[in-house]
Amino acid sequence: MKTTVKALVIGGGAVGTSIAYHLARAGWDDVMLLERDELTSGSTWHAAGLLPLFNMSYATTHIHKYSVDFYKELEAETGLNAGFAVVGNLRMAQTQERMEEFMLYASTAETCDVPFEWLTPEQIKERWPLIRTDDLKGAIYHQTDGYINPADVTMAMAKGARQRGVEIVRKWQADAFDWNGTAWDVTCTKMIEKGGNLVPSDEQVVITAEHVVTASGNHAQRTAKMLGIKMPAIPVEHQFVVLDQDPKLVEHRAAGNAEHPVIRDADAQSYVREERGGWILGVYEKNAPAVFEHGVPDSFRADLFQLDLERIEEQYLAMIHRVPSCEDSGLKDDFNGPICYTPDGNPLVGPAPGLRNMWLAEGFSFGITAAGGTGYYLAQMMVDGEAEIDMASLDPKRYGDWMTTEFAARKNEECYDHVYTLHHPDEERPACRPLRTAPAYDRQKARGAQFGWVNGWERPNYFGPLDAPQNYDHDGRSFKRGGWWQHAVDEARAIRDGVGLIDATAFTKHVVKGPGATAFLDWFTTNKLPKIGRINLTYALTAHGTTRTEYTIVRNGEESYYLVSAGGWTDYDADYLRKAIEDKEPEFGRIECQNVTTQWGVFAIAGPKSRDVLTAVINDPDPATALTNKRFPWLSAKKIELGMCPVNAIRVAYTGELGWELHHPMEMQNYLFDLLEKAGEPHGMKLVGARAQNWLRQEKSYRAFGTELGRDATPLEADLPRFVDLNKDFNGKAAMEDIGIRSKCVTLLIDGPSDADPWGREALIHDGQKVGRLTSGGYSVAFNKSIGMGYLRLELCEVGTKVKVRMFRELWDAEVVQDSPYDPKNETIRKDASL
Repeated sequence: MKTTVKALVIGGGAVGTSIAYHLARAGWDDVMLLERDELTSGSTWHAAGLLPLFNMSYATTHIHKYSVDFYKELEAETGLNAGFAVVGNLRMAQTQERMEEFMLYASTAETCDVPFEWLTPEQIKERWPLIRTDDLKGAIYHQTDGYINPADVTMAMAKGARQRGVEIVRKWQADAFDWNGTAWDVTCTKMIEKGGNLVPSDEQVVITAEHVVTASGNHAQRTAKMLGIKMPAIPVEHQFVVLDQDPKLVEHRAAGNAEHPVIRDADAQSYVREERGGWILGVYEKNAPAVFEHGVPDSFRADLFQLDLERIEEQYLAMIHRVPSCEDSGLKDDFNGPICYTPDGNPLVGPAPGLRNMWLAEGFSFGITAAGGTGYYLAQMMVDGEAEIDMASLDPKRYGDWMTTEFAARKNEECYDHVYTLHHPDEERPACRPLRTAPAYDRQKARGAQFGWVNGWERPNYFGPLDAPQNYDHDGRSFKRGGWWQHAVDEARAIRDGVGLIDATAFTKHVVKGPGATAFLDWFTTNKLPKIGRINLTYALTAHGTTRTEYTIVRNGEESYYLVSAGGWTDYDADYLRKAIEDKEPEFGRIECQNVTTQWGVFAIAGPKSRDVLTAVINDPDPATALTNKRFPWLSAKKIELGMCPVNAIRVAYTGELGWELHHPMEMQNYLFDLLEKAGEPHGMKLVGARAQNWLRQEKSYRAFGTELGRDATPLEADLPRFVDLNKDFNGKAAMEDIGIRSKCVTLLIDGPSDADPWGREALIHDGQKVGRLTSGGYSVAFNKSIGMGYLRLELCEVGTKVKVRMFRELWDAEVVQDSPYDPKNETIRKDASL
């Protein structure tokens, strides 16, 4: 057993063995995998082994697709049959709305080159006569996936890993992790059998590893405690049952018919597949409890929980309805085991918060499907420094330090019972809310705010009727233009024509100062640093030259800066910033970094009348000139007083109108809200939510982090050369230049359907070929048509180029327009006061 390795992988399930295999395949020849029990003894052994390609996430879809393709190649390499039954996956819809969900999902599948076909009820019945179809609207069929034997595929990956030099050690448990400054000293204990339990022995060894990966599955909470971090990876009970043989199924197969695909009846919250002449029924029912919130008991090994048939009775009856021939099949076997979840259903994959060379691969609710791709892309991150796809949506730091065990457990239960709900793109899930609220939350709620959730914060999406019922937002969701759409239109027009007020408190805010601050930020970001009292938009890059973070930088002094970034990525940004400072402080000098997100609230006021509103309340010797271009020019920052509230005001507007961001002490937010609301009344000021703001920023071609901006494209590919100063040296510059420009971000106006807009995941088609994809979408009040932003091949990026956008299985005309189609010369945003 080695005591010094390049990489140590903790956990011998499907995910851990895949990571070890792919690290070795990527060229690391000194990899060890440690398993506390036997390989597959966690959730892997009782997993149903399904391989569904269906996923709304761009990154997760790539991961699942890689797994499905990779598993088909394993036998040729290892000689072990992974037990992959490529029977396909039939996902059926009982309602038109469910079909619309499938159509939206198909947009993601098409952009990721996942094959699928559409089937009518008649075509389903013709292929698989045992399925009842009279109440179906149709189905989407993935012909390339199916199911696999979890133990077999894990053993095949383990053999492949061993063949590539990986040492796999069983019955050893990691008990402590200590960073020695250059590597991890991992204290490991030999585990022994005692009375049927697995218990620690007195034998210990310390393994020194340059990199550690945790893939500890159900033991994630124990891992988190040892590392001193938080992880919202907590298991939930998952049940499936195996039925005795179905005589009609046996007869059907004896006649030479192929095996049924995995049958997914989403409206019945269940999946069904063949199993030796019978059927397996798996369900995602309501009220499945979270387990092991504080760790897995030592006595729990490859164990199961008691089956709760009452909890799945409704789904069992629905199965009999869908496959009537199984009604007389008895119960042959049952499984109720723990499967790890996260609040949004996506795993935690990437660097651990605050730690060096510690990598997490935790929280896999679809672990078998994701294992292959996770190993592949995580190995790229570790070996090459970055993956070829943007993995930010899976980053462990998307949940901040505010997250608690109670939050994770309750949200994971919600996520489990939402597996088969209609996943509207405008969905907002209710569990554990409200949690993080700015002071003006109650005031906005009283004025009709319908809130969204961003990094735990409650943020108004739009403002509905004052007398709206409690379920107003839920009932207004749609795959087309939902009940909220007209409210967002009215809010967007208010900003274009008058004045609107937006709560932007969730913005991430950092103060960076000290003797080394200027030198550091000049190296850390792509743009020139602003002069004192001015602001700049800039980007921090990955070492590979792609976009890691977008910042608005306000320069308060020679060595004092205020950084504003996206609200959904506070800990993600903070971790990267602090680690970069730690690395460069010896070179540049002392640098202080403070996360002040919760100290400062933000209101954004915008529109042609915004100056009038602020002039009415500004405390200045000459209020009439205080906000003019001469005294307060565009892209500058000033400390002002609005009534009794001190405000750090920034003349910038994400909506592209005349406007200011008003950064204020959080404890004074209600006072400022009341002051602005009263001052805005004579001017018809309207409260505005995030959805209208999202549309407005697209009219200005403002890129957003997480959509147009990410770790799979450079700022130059995002077509933002004005924010990249090639005359200076900065982190990632050489790599960015080496990448070149592979595709480019463009804005498109779309002649779409009269009742729907794109959501920002649709394929772009030219001459019958996929040539790009949308990353954002919505409605333009300035042009009275749909709008979108996305990436196209370089030869198609010229203004006036015509392409097609696929929406609801049809192609709609779209045209590439100039950047910032609304007010391209920024005349509105620079507008001076009429004196």
